[in-house]
Amino acid sequence: MKTLTKIVLVLVLTTWMFNIRAQQLPMYTHYMYNTLVVNPAYAGSRDALTVTALHRSQWVGFAGAPSTQTLTLHSPLRNEHIGLGLSISNDKIGPTNTTSALIDFAYIMQLTAKSRLALGISGGINVFQADLSTLLLEQQNDPVFKTDISNNVTPNFGFGAYYSRERFYAGLSIPYLLENNYSKVTEGNGNQLIAKEQRHYFFIMGTLLPISDNLAFKPTTLIKITNAAPVQADVTASFIIMKTLLVGAMIRTGDAVGILVGLDITDQLHLGYSFDWSYGLETSRYNNGSHELVLRYDFIFPSKKQIHSPRNF
Repeated sequence: MKTLTKIVLVLVLTTWMFNIRAQQLPMYTHYMYNTLVVNPAYAGSRDALTVTALHRSQWVGFAGAPSTQTLTLHSPLRNEHIGLGLSISNDKIGPTNTTSALIDFAYIMQLTAKSRLALGISGGINVFQADLSTLLLEQQNDPVFKTDISNNVTPNFGFGAYYSRERFYAGLSIPYLLENNYSKVTEGNGNQLIAKEQRHYFFIMGTLLPISDNLAFKPTTLIKITNAAPVQADVTASFIIMKTLLVGAMIRTGDAVGILVGLDITDQLHLGYSFDWSYGLETSRYNNGSHELVLRYDFIFPSKKQIHSPRNF
């Protein structure tokens, strides 16, 4: 019975992926550390060569559950107005797998002595695969699921704006502007539409509010908008203790609640972990929550003794 339940749930999940025009991009509880994936204008904002790796296991114990990995690196150039970056992501859900690689470019303008505005663009490719033949179906002869999709490569590009001060940031972005179609040939029917990318709009914002010499409050938010899906907001409230330890809680509207912990192992190395529980989905009955790990390292340039502001974000 348990196996049958998993099969049914995988089919429901697969149907949702292929037929509903809704939110498709991965979600991240550590969005505040994974900013380059969301907004290309973030490139070069930390005055260092910054490398960030993230792994998310969503809905642990649920057959076909999403699994996401990202790797980003970015740095300012000798020209302090230019930032370059690279964003690589891999997202697997059910029988589908999407891998993306984007190059990020940001032009950074110094508005005042303490504030900057960056405009960014990104460009690259998405590689989509779907192992449709591995699914267990009620109608085994359904032609849509007879043939797999292998290495369907499509181009894409994005745009973003990022405003920052030492203790505040805000940004708007569209990571993928093109709405590519994924299709394949079916017997006697020509092209069969399997999936369609949807354009997503992101708004990010955060601030750091000192409470005492050894305690600060760090609220952040990420708002996501896309066609045929409700507006979704991640709201996170974190406390930073002794400028080293971060503890916080988050809520994702209509979806999940969770906790975060982070540790600045050194001035350059940060390690973070989060756990969230999808209270708003039926799948919450059949999984053990979602886990996320993030690791960030700042390679400080030899010409600089320390990273200058903004470094809080």
